Amino acid sequence: MQSPKKYTNNLINETSPYLLQHAHNPVDWYAWGEEAFARAQAEDKPVLVSIGYSACHWCHVMEHESFENEETAALMNAHFINIKVDMEERPDVDRIYMDFVQMTTGSGGWPLNVFLSPEKLPFFGGTYFPPDNRYNMPSFQRVLTSVADAWATKRDELMQSANEVLGEMRRVGLAEMAGEGLAESQLDTAFQSFVKYFDAANGGFGGAPKFPPAMSLEFLLRYYQRTKNENALPMSTKTAQKMAVGGTYAQLGGGFRSYAVDSIWLVPHFEKMLYDNAQLARIYLHLFQATKDEFYRRIAVETLDFISREMTDEKGGFYSTQDADSEGVEGKFFVWTPEEIEEILGADEAAIFNFYYDVSEEGNFEEKNILNVKNTLSETAEALKITPEHLQEVLEKGREKLFREREKRIKPFRDEKILTAWNGLMLATFAEAAAILDRADYLEIARKNAGFILGNLQKDGYLLRTWKDGKAKLNAYLEDYANFADGLTELFQVSGEIKYLKEAQRLADLLITEFWDEEQGGFFFTASNHEELIVRKKDFHDNATPSGNSVAADVLLKLARLTGEEKYERFAVTVLRLVAPQIRRYPQAFGRSLATLEFYFNPTREIVILGEKGNALEKEIWKDFLPNKVVVLADGATENGEFIPLLKERTLIDGKPTAYVCENFACQKPVTSAEELREQL
Repeated sequence: MQSPKKYTNNLINETSPYLLQHAHNPVDWYAWGEEAFARAQAEDKPVLVSIGYSACHWCHVMEHESFENEETAALMNAHFINIKVDMEERPDVDRIYMDFVQMTTGSGGWPLNVFLSPEKLPFFGGTYFPPDNRYNMPSFQRVLTSVADAWATKRDELMQSANEVLGEMRRVGLAEMAGEGLAESQLDTAFQSFVKYFDAANGGFGGAPKFPPAMSLEFLLRYYQRTKNENALPMSTKTAQKMAVGGTYAQLGGGFRSYAVDSIWLVPHFEKMLYDNAQLARIYLHLFQATKDEFYRRIAVETLDFISREMTDEKGGFYSTQDADSEGVEGKFFVWTPEEIEEILGADEAAIFNFYYDVSEEGNFEEKNILNVKNTLSETAEALKITPEHLQEVLEKGREKLFREREKRIKPFRDEKILTAWNGLMLATFAEAAAILDRADYLEIARKNAGFILGNLQKDGYLLRTWKDGKAKLNAYLEDYANFADGLTELFQVSGEIKYLKEAQRLADLLITEFWDEEQGGFFFTASNHEELIVRKKDFHDNATPSGNSVAADVLLKLARLTGEEKYERFAVTVLRLVAPQIRRYPQAFGRSLATLEFYFNPTREIVILGEKGNALEKEIWKDFLPNKVVVLADGATENGEFIPLLKERTLIDGKPTAYVCENFACQKPVTSAEELREQL
């Protein structure tokens, strides 16, 4: 029987796993809300807002060092009202105060610790603070006493400075419209920037740390498809290949870790984020379409199988993250010694396995080994003087045996909250994978996910942000609406089920009515009925996840082609014109916008396939990488012609499945064979 906890605070009633991790700290934590700020007003105290997420290693470290420390907690409780925020639940709050810390210190990250007035105005902040003075950083206790003293003796100066920074934060949020409009030359300029920063030896862009650039790779692949520039495709394939053989990819069990701390993709931060795996699986699917190389197909399948096996709720939602730590040690679940492997595989097979996966006595990570691949199968077979077939057999059996043995270890923590935006990203990937790989099971996963979000994350027709343990809450943000609408649009194109398109269009209309800035253009991050924060932000940068504005522009362009509603294109083009001047300055931060611009400039093929589901014509359209297409599948009857103009007056020819391909309002003759359709595409 568990002994009762010594402390319990207000977080005990939350659903976020990250907040619940702090529910038994001696700190008198609140969740973000009016109660905490009302108390700050009443007691005339500043507010400490501490922001993190459940898979964040240094968040765990700071909790253990400071928030579990009774002396530190006593200081916090005496001088501050203390608020804990899960940045995955409240990206609106996180982005405002992250901007403040980046503007005032030059850097940011998590944990994020910011001190506010009771009116939510930030006046001091930073990231991780150690428990003692070290790393040229003051101790957290020293920070607390200094801030409390400044609040008591120099409040006017603090507030004057805070108001100046607030004014700057509001100015930064204003985007300028591109005066010269949109031009294909902007894509050429962006491409040259990618060439300049490309790491030709290791793939990716720049040096350490390296983040998986899924959106940039999608842009490069689309740029290659349109221009046939001979440098564009190798930049994508080299990066994808290097990531997938390194330690950033889980060689046992599949799935990508969040980033590499080095420049060669070997040593990762071990957490796995749903959004990374959604975007990366999709780019590997597209690379498979573009190159027909089975390597990319295998990585996509292993990644999606990891998600369906370990990150999917039985009701159909996708979980958020898998932690880096197990038993308090980063990476412990995932690393190996040669002795462990020899004990499982036997000496002969272990020698082969360890050579291929770079396992050695000295190790490549804290005296243990992260599995990674240095040489190809043929190079390894030649070096070991064995046949490639024997090598393949040893590796496959070895992976299975090690995976089974690893299942006996204590698993990393899994954050099982379900976020609408991230689920939208993964929904789109599973839907497209179902078509590209002809996998009915993936289509069923996508359908079940869409049904779960529609059934559990809506209130009065509006989306909600997060679901956990049967409770959905928090108004959804722009990224939730945009990503989920995009996922539904992909699911419609793959399934032909009109209900998904109708729901995507309904969400697109809500995007426009609830988030659009009538004065300056562009979409706000929060809806018009959201709680009032000190800044109503607009986000255009594609960081680890795509910005809501870039996804909104993307999905609105597709919906314009599918529904014939010109207004969607007008809103999308306005967003692209707002982002164009920013792309010029730093193209790497706008991968999804660049991919959307490629869709905008590349003539769109509108493909209608009539006939029974799963026919040969339908399969043909997913064989090659055709990013500039929209697809409508329907049986012989076209009763949805009023809703989808592309279906008007379309009929089967001689009772056979029939394809209609149009481009820029000009249609080719309908065809009934896969060969004829291939020629048209």
